This record gives sequence, C-alpha cells and structure tokens, in this order.
Amino acid sequence: MIQKKGGAMSIPILLADDHKIMRDGLRSLLSREQGLEVVGEAENGRIAVKMARKLSPKIVIMDITMPELNGMDAARQILNECPGAKIITLSMHSDRRFVVEMFKAGVSGYLLKDCAFEELSRAIKVVLANQKYVSPAIAGMVIEDYVDHMSSDRILAGELTNREREVLQLIAEGMTTKQIASRLNVSAKTVETHRRKIMKKLNIHSIAELTKVAIQEGLTSVDT
Repeated sequence: MIQKKGGAMSIPILLADDHKIMRDGLRSLLSREQGLEVVGEAENGRIAVKMARKLSPKIVIMDITMPELNGMDAARQILNECPGAKIITLSMHSDRRFVVEMFKAGVSGYLLKDCAFEELSRAIKVVLANQKYVSPAIAGMVIEDYVDHMSSDRILAGELTNREREVLQLIAEGMTTKQIASRLNVSAKTVETHRRKIMKKLNIHSIAELTKVAIQEGLTSVDT
C-alpha cells in the first residue's frame, strides 16, 4: 500500500532488526530519501510478520539472525501473507548458505551490513522495478551455487515443516515447553509432539544437539 507523505505518494518500508541502533540509523537515513517512509519497526521476526500483516509495506528491510523467528522463516510467512511485498536482506552474514536460503525463501535483494547507504538506496530502486539485487561482494557465490545446481549439504532442507522450524528455534533459544506453547498459541502437548518429531526426523537425542543444529542452519545464533 502506497502511503501519502506530506501530500505526496511514498513507499512504505518496514524495518526488522533486533538491534535498535541499527533500526534507528536506517530510519534516519531513509527519512532523507524522497518517496520513502518507514512505517514500522520490528525487533524480531515474529513481530515483523504481524506488522507486515497490519501495515502492508511495499519494502521490508530484514536481518537474518533475529530472536523468536529468524529472517528466513519470517520472509516466507510475510511473502505468503503479503505477496506484493519486496524483502531486502541486510545481514552481516556473507556465508553462501545464508545468501542462497534467503533467495530460496523469496527475498528480492541481499546486502551486507557494511555496505554504503547508497547501495541500499540503489537496491530499493532495483527491487521496486521487480528485479533482484545482490551485493557485488557476494554475487560470485550466488552464481557459483546456480552452476552447482544448488547446495545439497543442508541438514534441514526438506526435512522440517515451517512450524517445526519455529519450534526448533524457540527450543534453541532456551524457551520452555510452556513458554513455546504460549508464544505459538498451542498446547504444551502439541509442542512436545513437534519436539519428538523434530528429534526423530533429524536423528537427534538431546536439546544440546538440537541447539547446535539450529545454530548451524542459521535459525538462531549464539549471541541472539
């Protein structure tokens, strides 16, 4: 939905990053750009999904490693509910698996956090024109991955449902069964069922191993 800003039409933008200083900096810089307006901020992926549903942003600028719901799964949910949105990943991760998984999730752009603001501004223009934007710093690995017919070494690829991925992330972040049930609006029994299925699918037998896999797969991080 296009917003009116001072009588003129502007592109509504949602910021999703768990660091407030990052959101504040982006809001300040974007406010100077004509035709753009930050309409909301989210400190984790779950809130980002709720705000996207409510605000219908045209652009979502999103980190990957966020608490409660990571950027990969948040992107899938946002694009499912707001198919007209364009998601730009702004991350510190240059690792090939993060880049590939975000594009598989449906994002339109991927930039590194150490890029200049001018590059982000350019990326916004590119994705608004229905094109993909990849930072030159990581473009080579994306091309390599397509040449290699996509990486096949991911543990979770095709293994877990979206809800199971959510439960895995929350388990890895130290939440109890009761807390997870409350967060997802399901029963504790349902959470336990999901946990058992996850362990069976991944052939894992402890919470420590689940946490290790969640970190390896980018669902959460050690500093979340």
